[in-house]
Amino acid sequence: MATDENVPTHQQTFDRIREVRAEAIRHTRLAREYSAERRRLMQGLLREGLSQADIARELGVSRQAIQKMLAS
Repeated sequence: MATDENVPTHQQTFDRIREVRAEAIRHTRLAREYSAERRRLMQGLLREGLSQADIARELGVSRQAIQKMLAS
């Protein structure tokens, strides 16, 4: 059974869990926003006539990686 001296320690741990969860959610939202921006930028390059292979070469990734980024 928990003693009174353990309650503040547990509460601090729960508070930290809540903080970490909030930060993880914030980072997930940012990652989604950056992914969407990256996709828009790549689509613009494609409209300008560059190929997926051109973009891949410039970024140092495979063409398949570009396809995946555009699809997500």
